[in-house]
Amino acid sequence: MAGRFAHLINDEIRYILLDMDGTLLDRYFDDYFWEHLLPERYAEKNHLTPEEARRDLLERYRKTEGTLQWTDLDYWSSQLKIDIPALKKQTEHLIDVHPHVIPFLTEMRRKQKSVVLVTNAHFKALDIKMRKTRLGPFLDRVVTSGDLGYPKERLEFWGRLAGILGEGYEVYAVLVDDTQAVLRTARTFGIRHLLHKAGASSALPVTRSDEFTSIHLFTELMD
Repeated sequence: MAGRFAHLINDEIRYILLDMDGTLLDRYFDDYFWEHLLPERYAEKNHLTPEEARRDLLERYRKTEGTLQWTDLDYWSSQLKIDIPALKKQTEHLIDVHPHVIPFLTEMRRKQKSVVLVTNAHFKALDIKMRKTRLGPFLDRVVTSGDLGYPKERLEFWGRLAGILGEGYEVYAVLVDDTQAVLRTARTFGIRHLLHKAGASSALPVTRSDEFTSIHLFTELMD
């Protein structure tokens, strides 16, 4: 039986635009890394209590949220004097793909859709995750905010994406993302088909959007 939103992937759709962290991949890894593991290491290095370190880092995160710095591993390595890519590699065993992602990507390729990863991830984080998950062969393109010079929360990202996919791509695209701020920006740009990925982290309750159509499992988009 077809998923309840499978009709959205119709013959008119050419591009399947997919976020990575929280959408294709379980965000548990990133939440654990940035909210627990890194504060622990930062506390040890700076002789702080874990709670002091966590408060300090959360404030730093908030100041860079929605900018290229937020996901720039080199920026954080420089700021914190901790080798962030190396620390990520030590915990890469926690990186995991959400259920049914591979069958979904396989079906999209069978339907001859262009599957495009659109992510704010820094290229070093992207490399670690692609090596661990081996999703690369299922993707036609990978476009990062670093490539385009703007995070996905900015209209300029989606405008510059036209230079890769072609003018007017927004009419023929479906975007799936777990971040509603990104979906709002994409809607403002003109992308017609927007889906919120609920259940971004396996460690948190599944919360569907009141603003966008939500999917929890990718089977909801499959025939």
